[in-house]
Amino acid sequence: MEVVELIPGHLHLLRFPVGQAYVWRDGEDLTLVDAGPPGSGAAIAAVAASLGDIRRIVLTHFHEDHAGGTAQLARLSGAEVLAHRMDAPVVRGELPAPPPVFEDWERPLHAQAVRRLPQGDWSRPTAITELSADEVLDFGGGAHVIHVPGHTHGSVALHLPAHGVLFTGDAVAASPVDGKVMPGVFNLDRAQAMASFHRLAELDTDVACFGHGDPVVGRASAAIRRSADTYDASR
Repeated sequence: MEVVELIPGHLHLLRFPVGQAYVWRDGEDLTLVDAGPPGSGAAIAAVAASLGDIRRIVLTHFHEDHAGGTAQLARLSGAEVLAHRMDAPVVRGELPAPPPVFEDWERPLHAQAVRRLPQGDWSRPTAITELSADEVLDFGGGAHVIHVPGHTHGSVALHLPAHGVLFTGDAVAASPVDGKVMPGVFNLDRAQAMASFHRLAELDTDVACFGHGDPVVGRASAAIRRSADTYDASR
């Protein structure tokens, strides 16, 4: 796991072989946005110990590269786990995970990602606080929960207007080829995903933290809007 400080004193990126998570710090109180793939909990807890105490883990969606480390991390830290009400039953294992509707070009990328993830089922958190759209969570000066369906039905982004920070989950990504901002891949509903991508492009954001790919630090909203305009022009 690679650890990168993005905003001194406030924000760290945790990068895994597949996907990434983020640590937001308010004094000694920490919030995790996503929890990495299965088996990541202990490593995250070790990094967090030097920063403060994990109070909550907010999951942007149910996929295992973002939620797989949750149960272990919650057990080690005692943190509250939060997820959108539409994804929470999948995270708990009460409902099966609906598979993505792949574009043809996405299939080899997905197969490559799966090979890099731990195999088999993973430990599930049982206690999850269910979120709805437009809630404001008590961190980062007020973290606005934005429902961004498409990647999964219950995908959420978190916007911290006081700091100009946006956590997009997999609604937005940065290309591994050239670093350009793009809509996320492996979606359940592409039309919904594109609508969510455009909604996030409308926000005033300085730092954008993606589920995959390098974050944009500085004038992030301009980069997301340029990408949204490009996709509009290609229709």
